[in-house]
Order: sequence, then C-alpha cells, then structure tokens
Amino acid sequence: MKAIEKVVPGTRVEVEPAVRQVLADQGFGVLTEIDVEATIQAKLGVAGPPVKILGACNPGFAKQALELDPSVALLLPCNVVLRDVDEGTLVSIADPRALMDAPEFEALADEAAGRLQAAVDAL
Repeated sequence: MKAIEKVVPGTRVEVEPAVRQVLADQGFGVLTEIDVEATIQAKLGVAGPPVKILGACNPGFAKQALELDPSVALLLPCNVVLRDVDEGTLVSIADPRALMDAPEFEALADEAAGRLQAAVDAL
C-alpha cells in the first residue's frame, strides 16, 4: 500500500507523543487507538506484533469527503501506524491519494496528503 512514512529514532512510547503533536499541528485529532500487541496478548494469550494504530481525523477534510461520497466513511479515521523497527519507530500513514483516487477527490486528497506529509516531515 502506498504510504507516507518515516523512521523516527526512539521507541513507540517515546515517539507517540511527538506523532500526536505533529498531527494536531496539521489539524488532525486522534479519535481511536489500538495497541495491537496488547490486544492479541489479551485475546489470544500470545505475543502480538509490536504495533500501535492511531485513528486520526481532520474534521474539515472528513466533512468534505463525506459530502462528496458518504461511503468514504469506510476509510475513516485515517490510520497512523507506529511499528518497532531496528532503527527506531516506523511511522506509516496510508496515502489518501491512493485511497481516494476518484477525480472528485483529487484536490481534497492532495491537500490531506500534504498535511500528513508535513506532519511526518516534522518528526
């Protein structure tokens, strides 16, 4: 999947507050979070992958997208994945241009991708 990504030095615990801040700086709030590792451990009793998913949303972008096509709700909120790698934490965000590739979404997807790229660049 096409993604906006960056490896950031530090653990997921250390990097997460910075990720939340740069998202907020670009107008995205975190609505949900899933600790994949803890969930798999709790539900299956086995170690899961060291991954955390933050469900981020920019209300203005969401409103515009839903007005264009209500089925875009299937893509909301935008998943921001923090995954441990040897060099630190890989921050990955699905590129909205790849998810919303219909012509009517082009300007909105470009703007959202620009804001998400700016957030990742600020890390």
